[in-house]
Amino acid sequence: MKRKSLDTLDGAAIDRVVEMAWEDRTPFDAIAHQFGLQEKEVIALMRRHMKASSFKMWRKRVTGRQTKHGKRRDFSVGRFKSQNQKT
Repeated sequence: MKRKSLDTLDGAAIDRVVEMAWEDRTPFDAIAHQFGLQEKEVIALMRRHMKASSFKMWRKRVTGRQTKHGKRRDFSVGRFKSQNQKT
């Protein structure tokens, strides 16, 4: 997908990125594929659009989590796919 800037995303796209990032089993690769945002851009978006306490809780939870990084996942069967997810 074409790279997008954080400033070019509309409200619905931002809400969807936040929702996908919050889900434990949705990898950052899926967000990159669908919205063209890299992991560090997703983190910046989450920081900007969440309360500080919510961001800290999310960041603590996803740091090092294997399911958020497609290359580190050790399973291929049973992948969760949200009905709103295109990939």
